[in-house]
Amino acid sequence: MVDKKLAEELIQLANGDRLLREEIAKEGALGKGYHPKMEAVHRANAKRLREIIDKIGYPGISKVGEEASEAAWLIVQHAVSEPVFMQNCYQLMNNKEDINLAHIAYLYDRIQCFKGEPQRFGTQLTADGGIYPVENKEDLNTLRLQMNLPPLTKRELDTVYHIEELANLNQRDPDYTIWRKKVGWI
Repeated sequence: MVDKKLAEELIQLANGDRLLREEIAKEGALGKGYHPKMEAVHRANAKRLREIIDKIGYPGISKVGEEASEAAWLIVQHAVSEPVFMQNCYQLMNNKEDINLAHIAYLYDRIQCFKGEPQRFGTQLTADGGIYPVENKEDLNTLRLQMNLPPLTKRELDTVYHIEELANLNQRDPDYTIWRKKVGWI
């Protein structure tokens, strides 16, 4: 049975995140480090989602509906200052049958990238628009299809960085490296 009250709350939290992102983008401050207002919203949303998870478990589609489950995923995806929380949510999502498989793929890849390790499904991009290195480029489209993700075109596959470039990619932005160490990704 869908909990409509929690569903509405999750959707509101995600919409607030999106609205703030739009405001910061309009100010021209998006992409200039982790904006303090954005971090505050992400942390507050993660705190509330933790409370919801303590109450009902991970908010899958059967508990809060598809839109609210997607909102919960967005909150998890944006909780970048909380590695343990993101990884715990991945474990909860990975053990559920009523989770959008694409959400599981995106979260796995995001976690891997923050840790400086190859992703599996090719969902995460580098700052220059290339695709962050993947574990297995040859099977990438097969893996994507298994997670309800569209296959990448030949052109897109050509933008996948080679796994040998991982160390260089992870050292391109010293501030990003410092931040990942500070919050516990590396």
